[in-house]
Amino acid sequence: MGILSDLEPAPVFKYFEKICSIPHGSGNTENISNFCVSFAKEHGLKYHKDSYNNVIIWKDGTKGYEDSPSVIIQGHLDMVCEKKTGHKIDFEKDGLDLQLKDGIISAKNTTLGGDDGIAIAYALAILESDTIPHPPLEAVFTTDEETGMSGAAALDCSQLKSRTMLNIDSEEEGFLLVSCAGGATAVVEIPVKIKGISGIAVSINITGLKGGHSGVEIDKGRANANTLMGRILYSLSQKFKFNIYSIFGGLKDNAIPREAYTQLMFKKGTSMEEVKRHLEELNQIYCNEYHSTDAGIKISFNVDKMSDSRSSLNDKSTAKVITALVNLPNGIQGMSHDIEGLVQTSLNLGRMDIKVITESPYPHECSRFMQFNYSLRSSLSTEKDEMADRIKCLAEALGGTVTLQGNYPAWEYKKASPLRDLMTKVFEEQYGRKPVIQAIHAGLECGLFAGKLPGLDCVSYGPDIKNIHTPQEALYVESVKRTWEYTLEILKRLK
Repeated sequence: MGILSDLEPAPVFKYFEKICSIPHGSGNTENISNFCVSFAKEHGLKYHKDSYNNVIIWKDGTKGYEDSPSVIIQGHLDMVCEKKTGHKIDFEKDGLDLQLKDGIISAKNTTLGGDDGIAIAYALAILESDTIPHPPLEAVFTTDEETGMSGAAALDCSQLKSRTMLNIDSEEEGFLLVSCAGGATAVVEIPVKIKGISGIAVSINITGLKGGHSGVEIDKGRANANTLMGRILYSLSQKFKFNIYSIFGGLKDNAIPREAYTQLMFKKGTSMEEVKRHLEELNQIYCNEYHSTDAGIKISFNVDKMSDSRSSLNDKSTAKVITALVNLPNGIQGMSHDIEGLVQTSLNLGRMDIKVITESPYPHECSRFMQFNYSLRSSLSTEKDEMADRIKCLAEALGGTVTLQGNYPAWEYKKASPLRDLMTKVFEEQYGRKPVIQAIHAGLECGLFAGKLPGLDCVSYGPDIKNIHTPQEALYVESVKRTWEYTLEILKRLK
């Protein structure tokens, strides 16, 4: 018996628990894709799997719906894999350790993958049933949505007949999403040089930040551990002489980084007590600045007691990394003038690390480069391009390059939408109130599908999932149940 086996709707939670037992982080979707194929075979349903591990499953309409226009039910197979510091899990091989308390499902010390495992669970439960009324269905499960929507971008949509789509990839019940920003990943690579340096080895950690989704939570004003590390390094450089030995922070481009880490080689004779006091002062400053959003900020300081000589970045390269961290843009760049409260343009420095060059595009003496990974978002393609140009301008001034990956279009608002009208009516009947019709700053695959399927009428929605992309992710059981009933009523009326 599974931990979710007593919950209703039983078929949904059965499949959700099964999905959670299969490793399915972005880039590791072969097994979860094969699971969906096995499901289709077991239930005698037509299916298609492509080389990107995208899966489409078809099912005929139920009695009385045989000739109704078909409908797409869509979600993505991959999840963001984040864990608490010190927790041991191999996301490539291990399933999640689920826990249920007070009607809330979470995973011990890791992300849950409710984004978007619950969509796949809903779809499989509907496809399995012989009693749920529905028109012909095209269940579309895409891959690597969290890392640039490459699955949806590569999907051959010529085999899809539907022009109505239910995208179950939103995390707030009562909100119907009808427009979203476009986006891209920008990879900045700045060449650096190393040399053997003797000195005092020091480790500095930034922990205790809340993090979050770089689209959904970018307007919350939360601290970014990577840019905060840049401030720390610049402040230290004004008083002390040091070289960077290592530096990294963040795990995902589209997650606001919660932690960052660096090892520095301070000049021999540097007072570690002064360094410690300076960091304590900075800690107090940052706690004061972010007392409403990240009150738990902690800067940890540790001196390696052993004498050391390490291959560290030379003086010029150390200065280049600090310059990049301090000056590369981050956060909200502009608000919408048309929709009150909507972030129009933003970017998130999600990851940074020093990489070893194996096939270097730079001169042979450069053996390493500093890499920064950004998630860019905007409702206006021109502003997205302008952000990329700003990053490129600074990177090139520092001798580096910028590569754009996973570029996807914005999903534009449709003035006339029969699906939106129907979903609004059903919601009012079920909940006794109007839903919130909303455009969001986070990226959704709807824009890619709309570009490939002319005339597509699409709405994105879903149950309550809090703190997505963090180890505090929580899925609310009662909301899952209400959203299930809402979905079934929508399908019933799409005749």
